[in-house]
Amino acid sequence: MTTNGEQITVLGAGSWGTALAHHLAGDGDTVYLWARRLEQVEEIKIYRENKRYLPGVYLPANIHVTTDLEQALAGARAVVFSVPSHTFRTVVREALPFIRTETLIVNSAKGIEEDSTLRLSEVFTAEAGLPRTKHYAVLSGPSHAEEVAQKMPTAVVVASTSSHTAILAQDLFMRDNFRVYTNPDIIGVELGGALKNVIALGAGIVDGLNGSDNSKAALMTRGLAEITRLGMAMQANPLTFAGLTGLGDLIVTCISRHSRNRRAGIAIGRGKTLQQALGEVNMVVEGVRTTLAAHTLAATWGIEMPITEQMYQVLFHNLSPQVAVNNLMARIKTREVEEVALAQIKW
Repeated sequence: MTTNGEQITVLGAGSWGTALAHHLAGDGDTVYLWARRLEQVEEIKIYRENKRYLPGVYLPANIHVTTDLEQALAGARAVVFSVPSHTFRTVVREALPFIRTETLIVNSAKGIEEDSTLRLSEVFTAEAGLPRTKHYAVLSGPSHAEEVAQKMPTAVVVASTSSHTAILAQDLFMRDNFRVYTNPDIIGVELGGALKNVIALGAGIVDGLNGSDNSKAALMTRGLAEITRLGMAMQANPLTFAGLTGLGDLIVTCISRHSRNRRAGIAIGRGKTLQQALGEVNMVVEGVRTTLAAHTLAATWGIEMPITEQMYQVLFHNLSPQVAVNNLMARIKTREVEEVALAQIKW
């Protein structure tokens, strides 16, 4: 419970931000939900519902919605960022003057900054400075907003460079229906949460083309392999990618009806252009920008990421999805597991 007049603040009133505000308000805490658009705030105040992003979910009276950033952050004991990755730096920059130095900060967005290819924790450090990074954590895992708001059993992960901060974030979010694990591997947690969206776009394309379960299983498995290769090059723990923020998030994003990335992919697989697909979803599809960033990261680190490469060609160079599938199937024969990796296993 919140004490001494302090509150929890969620920045970003999309589906996930709204669901997290609803979740955090469940124990009676005062929660401020900030949105940039006045018309959205006024509508939520009138109907106590975010009709566009999370319809059908009642927002209780202890959730206060505002466009005033200073009001939202004054006295906050914890601040949760839930804005798209491409606006994260701007919102951090605007919010920092109103956030106390030792306030717990949790980022729930999943993405990579497109131009810099920085992970979002790196963006935060660049804006806030290294001392404040020890109060920063990442929330990630298989957790669609619609199901969290309906209190369906969910398990997620919080990661931080500070074990103390990770435990504070764990305690903030833990509920009977919302289990939270900690993981010190913030690199792996962030990469898994971001890169799975690229593979989910591909899984949607498969569904749009032919709906083959065989094809989708292959895409997901080999997609996880290339995510892990990049992650290991960037000093992530490979075991992280076998956990909730790797395999778990990949599964739910590739198969769920709630997945925006999958829905956009389905439209592309059925012959729609990228812009037409994005228009149909009418919400942020993080996998599109992440594909650009992942393509750059693969080149920077010298990592082979064939699925990411084909997704890049489909999204930005008008390659036919069927040709992309053919290209992946026609690659030269190789081993599933590299000999170097096998040598590291103690039988």
